[in-house]
Amino acid sequence: MQRGYPQRPILGVAGIIIKDGKVLLIKRGKEPGYGKWSIPGGVVKLGEPLKEAVRREVLEETGLKVEPIEFVEVFERVIRDKESKIEYHYVLIDFICRYISGEAKSGTDALDTRWVVPEKISNYNMTTGTEEVIKKAFKKFSSFH
Repeated sequence: MQRGYPQRPILGVAGIIIKDGKVLLIKRGKEPGYGKWSIPGGVVKLGEPLKEAVRREVLEETGLKVEPIEFVEVFERVIRDKESKIEYHYVLIDFICRYISGEAKSGTDALDTRWVVPEKISNYNMTTGTEEVIKKAFKKFSSFH
């Protein structure tokens, strides 16, 4: 599947992992957004259920086992190049995830991982929309406790 200059939008998922009042951020190791902080996730494979894709992607990027517990938001990311051609077009489905086990470490596609309290997330250079969806997830997550 061609990610740069795709023929159609690409479906992705991401996991907002909340543990002990903190959220896990990853530093992206690939474009789009190389070097920016985000939440772990990636592309859904053909035939793969969304929640399974979240579990797989989070494990690959962070080494953590998680359980997606609730949908938070659908986010569309369209990035154009200098000539206004669509270079990337992702439709991302974000889920709140419950931490199950593992130690957070950088895996595939992640340069770094960090547990961050919500009050400090604005100190990180994040991909567009990440801070807003994390704040929305924290509001929803409080209803689970």
